[in-house]
Amino acid sequence: MEEGTFEQPSLEKHYYGNCPGCKVDQAKELRKDVSIRNLSYIWMAVLCGTLPVASLFPFVYFMVKDFNIAKTEADISTYAGYVGSSFMLGRALTSIFWGMLSDRYGRKPVIISGIITVVIFNTLFGLSTNLWMAISMRFLLGSLNGLLGPIKAYAAEIFREEKQALGLSNETLHNHKSSSESTNSVEALEMESNETNNDKMISASLQETLHNHNGGSIESTINVKALEIGSNEANKDKTIQKDKSIFQNWPLMSSIIVYCVFSLHDVAYQEVFSLWALSPRRLGGLSFTTNVVGYVLAISGIAIIIFQLALYPSVQKAFGPVNLARFAGVLSIPLLQSYPFMTKLSGFTLHLVIIIASILKNILTESIATSLFLLQNRAVEQHQRGAANGFVMTCMSAFKTVGPASGGAILTWSEKHIHSFFLPGTHIVFLALNVVEGLGVLLMFKPFLSVKKKTPS
Repeated sequence: MEEGTFEQPSLEKHYYGNCPGCKVDQAKELRKDVSIRNLSYIWMAVLCGTLPVASLFPFVYFMVKDFNIAKTEADISTYAGYVGSSFMLGRALTSIFWGMLSDRYGRKPVIISGIITVVIFNTLFGLSTNLWMAISMRFLLGSLNGLLGPIKAYAAEIFREEKQALGLSNETLHNHKSSSESTNSVEALEMESNETNNDKMISASLQETLHNHNGGSIESTINVKALEIGSNEANKDKTIQKDKSIFQNWPLMSSIIVYCVFSLHDVAYQEVFSLWALSPRRLGGLSFTTNVVGYVLAISGIAIIIFQLALYPSVQKAFGPVNLARFAGVLSIPLLQSYPFMTKLSGFTLHLVIIIASILKNILTESIATSLFLLQNRAVEQHQRGAANGFVMTCMSAFKTVGPASGGAILTWSEKHIHSFFLPGTHIVFLALNVVEGLGVLLMFKPFLSVKKKTPS
């Protein structure tokens, strides 16, 4: 064979009949990886994982209010922030463990156990009778639920590289879609029933993506490729990559740091938006009801679904993940600073403007998140992908632990200084959010952000 030419994959590669990873690789070689079935499994699993995060914000204000622990109405936002932060704290402490477990024993068992955890502890959280029970259940829910890191790895592994944007966009859109699907206790119980059904379906049908060639331990594709290619130089390169720690991988670590900054901004925004919209006009809010907030988030969620599935892959292909993320970050800043001025509107005009702003903000946020997911998963080989995504979840959760508590505290402070001369009321809150957003944008440029160059396979 002449140098630089390759035979058909079917002649070069040997697939093991009982290996789940080989079956996935075969499907990718035959271009049968993009299917409604694969997309729906990711859809259902991530919905179960993200529901406890985003669905909290529309009703936590009234939940804390019913606990009768806040001395003043403005203090409710502070306590609501503690409830939101407890989940992220628990997840930050255990995500690396769950990621390493998925690298060792497979993605599927960790994903299934995470879904079961959500069903149990999200139900117990909904039955909380006081603040400390709510915080404890949220903490346990975060620490025992390790599915989001492995499902991100799974979404990257189940599709060919050119289709990874579709898989990861399908994964990220649930962060906001889940927030639109739960606005009171009855709907929450219905969602728990749906999660139980999802658990059964995923348990029976979800494909494993790691390789098992010796009947026991699960191997990663990196070892399989070393056997298949037959090139000593390629084997040497793969061995070096395998032994390299993820902490020495600057393209990975730089994208994680940038993602953490935007995660802090995103969760603080979600917390602030819902609390601000529910707060009374006299405190600088919009005096919305829980149902109205739910409708706004629902419409935003539908728009995100359309964008992520129909438009994002093409836009990402045209601009590239880095340029797209930069552009989205820059556009978010003036959009967000316009929010306080919306309190001057009322009626249909207010509802229309807030819906449009929410759609634009969430689409920009999801564009940034999906682009950074692509950079992270392309920066590591499969044998490290679970641990890498677990580390991402740990760092992101640590930042998101700060987000709800700090966002709620700043909102409380702003509502107590509604008549300040400089940046009165909620102006200071959205300025603080923009400072974090601006930092994230700056970090997306060289020399800080590094992108892994493609190497011939």
